[in-house]
Amino acid sequence: MALCKNPHQIALMREAGRLNAIALQAVKAAIAPGVTTLELDQVAEQAIRQGGGVPSFKGYMGFPGSICASVNQCVVHGIPGNRRLREGDIVSIDIGTILEGWQADMADTFAVGEISPEAQRLIDVTRGCFEEGLKVLREGARLGDYGAAVQRYAQSHGCGVVRALTGHGIGRNMHEEPSVPNFGREGTGLKLKHGMVLACEPMITAGTWQVETLGDGWAVVTMDGSLAAHYEHTVLVTEDEPQILTLP
Repeated sequence: MALCKNPHQIALMREAGRLNAIALQAVKAAIAPGVTTLELDQVAEQAIRQGGGVPSFKGYMGFPGSICASVNQCVVHGIPGNRRLREGDIVSIDIGTILEGWQADMADTFAVGEISPEAQRLIDVTRGCFEEGLKVLREGARLGDYGAAVQRYAQSHGCGVVRALTGHGIGRNMHEEPSVPNFGREGTGLKLKHGMVLACEPMITAGTWQVETLGDGWAVVTMDGSLAAHYEHTVLVTEDEPQILTLP
């Protein structure tokens, strides 16, 4: 079960979240045709370290980057490298920060120059999925309520919900209990309590929900080659409205 955080711990996580959001803003500003995903990684690491933090992804289970940079059909865990972004691409940036021993995790999907209406619609639906799920995240609700809300919104717009990957609890460790699926049935799953902190992250596709991992052992892509988008915040459960901790 997710450990509930006390006010002091939540304050520390909020500071980690603030730095994480600032670093993601810096990456967003650097996204343009011709930029490599490795250059974006360097922007993120510099911003995190200048703020006194540590990139939580770097070295995690052997991952080489400070961010995950996932382009087009790549859902998550894209390794930063020499790939140059092209006009019309979409790129999902997942970024994590450790500050004073506490973690923050967030992601967003960005346009590279002008993108197709279909790609923009996918980005909008993915953000909408997060917003719909956020509405039910409060003490007394169940994880199935969140998953059902995300799934319902995605499927109502003809999009797929990745099932092989989920959100997660977060605190001193990047991945803590519980798993936070983006699908489910209302009234099922763990009952939420004030003080739980969850990384909520819809991973939505323009086609099938089925995915596979590439030969590098990290990058997860859609099996049908359809576009994928990712949106994530670190969220505090309260007795009333949930609080997003990853804000600048």
